[in-house]
Amino acid sequence: MPEPLDAEDEKLVILARSARARTGAEEGAAVRDTDGRTYAAATVDLPSLKLTALQAAVAAAVSSGAEGLEAAAVVGAEPVFREASVHAVRDLSDRAPVYRADPGGTVQEVLR
Repeated sequence: MPEPLDAEDEKLVILARSARARTGAEEGAAVRDTDGRTYAAATVDLPSLKLTALQAAVAAAVSSGAEGLEAAAVVGAEPVFREASVHAVRDLSDRAPVYRADPGGTVQEVLR
């Protein structure tokens, strides 16, 4: 089982859970940029646009001027990370931890 999260990373899990619950989406995600700003998003599943929640959160960060990420979290029922989600985070940081939590907010896995 992963080690306990610090307060800032726990906040990401809470924001990701909230984004998922608010929209009823498959996943919720949140990222923190290198300036400490956070961005949350849910899965986007439209006929013309499909994004994982983490891709959407990274897109929100980049469109707001973020140049790097400190950490990311995704909450959902899937028992694995989606490859596209991890790639979106790694485009901005090869060291940011990526937390995968279940719908209850319990971290199941951490990619470093």
